[in-house]
Amino acid sequence: MINLLDYAFIFSVMVIWTLLLYHVILSFLGFRYSLISEREKERFDLTPLNESSLPKVTILIPAHNESAVIERTLIAMGNLNYPKEKLEILCLNDNSTDNTESIARRTAEKIGKHIKVVNVPRERGKRGKSSVLNYGLEIATGEVIAVYDADNTPESNSLLYLVRNLLEGRGKIGAVIGKFRTRNRERNLLTHFINLETIFYQWTTQAGRWHLYKLATLPGTNFVIWKSLLNELNGWDTKALTEDTELSLRIYLKNLLIKMVPYAITWEEEPERLSVWFKQRTRWAQGNLYVLRKYFFPLLFSGNFMLFFDLLYLIIVYFLFLSSIVISLFIFLTGIMGLWRVNVEGPFNLLWFMAIILFILELGITLTSEPGENRLGNLLLGLLMYFTYTQLWILVVINALWQSIKSILKREGLSWYKTERAG
Repeated sequence: MINLLDYAFIFSVMVIWTLLLYHVILSFLGFRYSLISEREKERFDLTPLNESSLPKVTILIPAHNESAVIERTLIAMGNLNYPKEKLEILCLNDNSTDNTESIARRTAEKIGKHIKVVNVPRERGKRGKSSVLNYGLEIATGEVIAVYDADNTPESNSLLYLVRNLLEGRGKIGAVIGKFRTRNRERNLLTHFINLETIFYQWTTQAGRWHLYKLATLPGTNFVIWKSLLNELNGWDTKALTEDTELSLRIYLKNLLIKMVPYAITWEEEPERLSVWFKQRTRWAQGNLYVLRKYFFPLLFSGNFMLFFDLLYLIIVYFLFLSSIVISLFIFLTGIMGLWRVNVEGPFNLLWFMAIILFILELGITLTSEPGENRLGNLLLGLLMYFTYTQLWILVVINALWQSIKSILKREGLSWYKTERAG
């Protein structure tokens, strides 16, 4: 006789497979978009550049206790292939208690006057990235704003590719995002997993979505946006821990697009310790939960069904998909211990095996789009990743939900956690 657990099991299988198939589609479309992007990059490279038509760009680099990475970042900024007279780089020292300021000033002096180290006022600082970016926006003189995290080393043409796409889409495109890669991916098993995760995310959730229905999300680094648009939107939301996702929705509500440009590449440092990773990912999850609370009903009644569907995707991932994994895992363990078995007949062992194959297939397709990553070793790592790293996201979301509920009950704002750098 079918009972409640049986229905829960059937529901979890349906949710898991729906999302897996959706990601297979996105993986394939991401691969298609990689081919389109290669031709687009070639077109830009072959088209003569009229430097006089380029807008002035202000790069904002929020930096709080970034002494381990800030020198390398500023050197990379100095090597950007963009007219120096049209480039303003603001290293926003956010009340650092280490020697971030002295290292940044020493490095800036070696590179040129277009790099400035600005101390964020004490009353404006230590409130998170959004507050620092808003201060930078107030003093920026560029027509275009670019944002890079303090651990980022963009490739020399990255900014130029972003700006040229922004200019080409003027009136339709409000912002352009690039791709970020893991600089320290060879450090340990965790950084290998993160490398695969970021490749998968960018070629499916970013490139695949853009190719499917012209949606992408600001990643928090390596992107450009019109300053006039930012001013019109009143800058960044200081309550949002994922200020990039929140700002993305407001851009789309202005009927503007965010284009994904995978050939504009920056390299960044990822967490090398599990404790640092867990805190960072919890902050991301809390930030996305805040976005869900803020925009669910406004988008529901806005008439923008594609954007609401994209928000619904977040709900499916954070609630239905992860809860389905928990349910299926619980049923699997109780079945092994002989405490309960599925009363519904079906090829469930085959479905479980096929789910693993689909995951590896999705990963394999995305790795094909990424130069140098399409190798057997990464597929084997992906198999290990399926049973270990991806399961940790369950704990991340549970912790994020708990922290969010506590902050709501206590009527306190969410606390900002700055990711520790290893350098």
